Amino acid sequence: MLTLNFTNQVISYSKQLNYFALHLTGNGDDAKDLLQDTMIKALIYKDKFVANTNLKAWLYTIMKNTFINEYRRTVKARSILDTNASAQTAEARQKGGPRTPTSIIAEKEIYNTIGSLSNELSTPFTMYFEGYKYKEIAEHMGVPIGTVKSRIFFARQLLVKKLNTATADA
Repeated sequence: MLTLNFTNQVISYSKQLNYFALHLTGNGDDAKDLLQDTMIKALIYKDKFVANTNLKAWLYTIMKNTFINEYRRTVKARSILDTNASAQTAEARQKGGPRTPTSIIAEKEIYNTIGSLSNELSTPFTMYFEGYKYKEIAEHMGVPIGTVKSRIFFARQLLVKKLNTATADA
């Protein structure tokens, strides 16, 4: 296939690919970046395309794989940052970092607020906070993992709402 003909065919799918990129990313700017990366990779690796096969499917595969690889890179970078932050927090706690009267009161308020939640919400939230995995919590409570995740989500929402209300009242 001629380079110009191939390039024109790739460009002809840009609108459909943009919709797919929006579906994957959920963000217009990220979708544009993903579309651009896909187009560049398609043009760079045009020699890998087998003539008389489905170009559209090939482009969608490039886009999906590009998105997945970028997602994995982002997750890995976040986990490294989270690990560093967790290590620093644990180190500060072990060193007996400065506990001010305000932080002690805030900590008590948080625990009291958690205690005010129903057992249905406080148990999975507390277990998750203590480091249990979703599967372990689900087995302990005898409920599906999805239920555990939603209860933790709702517990967080309630805690934020209650703590914000308590802070506003103070």
